Amino acid sequence: MQTQLADFIKDTPEGREAEAILRACVHCGFCTATCPTYQLLGDELDGPRGRIYLIKQLLEGHDVTEKTRLHLDRCLTCRSCESTCPSGVHYSRLADIGRHIIEQRVPRSGAEAAKRWALREFVPRADVFGIAMKAGRAVRGLLPAALKEKVPDARPSGPWPKPRHARRMIALAGCAQPAMAPSINAATARVLDAVGVSLVEQPGAGCCGAVRFHLNDQEGGRDDARRNIDAWWPAVERGEVEAIVMTASGCGVQVKDYGHLLAQDPAYAEKAARISAMTRDVSEIVAAEGEKLQELLRTRRGEAVAVAFQSPCTLQHGQQIRGVVESLLTTAGFTLTPVRDGHLCCGSAGTYSLLQPELSKQLRANKLAALGEGGATMIASANIGCMTHLQAGTTTPVRHWVELVDSRLNGFPL
Repeated sequence: MQTQLADFIKDTPEGREAEAILRACVHCGFCTATCPTYQLLGDELDGPRGRIYLIKQLLEGHDVTEKTRLHLDRCLTCRSCESTCPSGVHYSRLADIGRHIIEQRVPRSGAEAAKRWALREFVPRADVFGIAMKAGRAVRGLLPAALKEKVPDARPSGPWPKPRHARRMIALAGCAQPAMAPSINAATARVLDAVGVSLVEQPGAGCCGAVRFHLNDQEGGRDDARRNIDAWWPAVERGEVEAIVMTASGCGVQVKDYGHLLAQDPAYAEKAARISAMTRDVSEIVAAEGEKLQELLRTRRGEAVAVAFQSPCTLQHGQQIRGVVESLLTTAGFTLTPVRDGHLCCGSAGTYSLLQPELSKQLRANKLAALGEGGATMIASANIGCMTHLQAGTTTPVRHWVELVDSRLNGFPL
């Protein structure tokens, strides 16, 4: 795609990256076939190709309006288009650049601006979020429906094994997950302990930065990344840990991108690249211990349970991890049911379900219908946002897949 960038962006790192991405696009349109919002709305400007044209116009200095911003807002950044694209167009990075600029060109006001500010300032603060979640559970029956579905019932996390192995890894606690589902990291610690790895959480680490970054406070997102790197670096530098483990695929795709996000920061570029290289989704860690897992599970299989796996976009499109969780669940004795259109987003997409509730609910209804077609009695996922979003629309239990493996290994109830 030919382009002539405007002077304000042309000779900047963002401009050079955007130009390379734009030139890679041959506007073939394959991406529209797998874009969730295009499937719902049928509007070219609500698909990747149309949004690329809008961003191109923005970067070339053309006038943009709230309508332009709306089409970019409706994008889930699910990255399904990247999995489909035959030219390898890195659409999500182009979208980040375009959204950041349009936020400055077409500023928000009123309730919309206030909502985004509240999400940026509230969600990433784990301590504040935790207090609010406890309060929400105490008055859950009085909350409006939109908030009630974001307040899941608390489930016991169970014991966290003390570090006892020579092999150690760090888990990111994150911001929302510790309050919404502390059982996930605890289950991960038990599963890894069983295969000979001790899992620890490092004080000082917090939100991965995705919330702020994708709400166009990109420097705030980078600050979150810097804080996490500072918290992890002493143990990394001393060689005490071999990996940074992500139990929320949304956090995983963000931390794996730290090297890119901080590439222009001379104080952090090298550290960020190393952290990104060390970061693994928990499925990658457990799959690498497949033989040990099989041996442990040989005598611990329970009754057959039909499970539908919802592969989060951040896992299958962002991290390009496909089939790994499914294999682990099969190894653990679960029966996987087929899921139609498994590549499509469930509608959670971070804060998207709060900012675009109508589209989000349509996508959730479609996803739940597809997950239920095979007769599954349980839904498994790999991201806290997806889990909470799906659970709000169904009575079928939704669990992190690692909790299912933990239930087989250690007998911990689901």
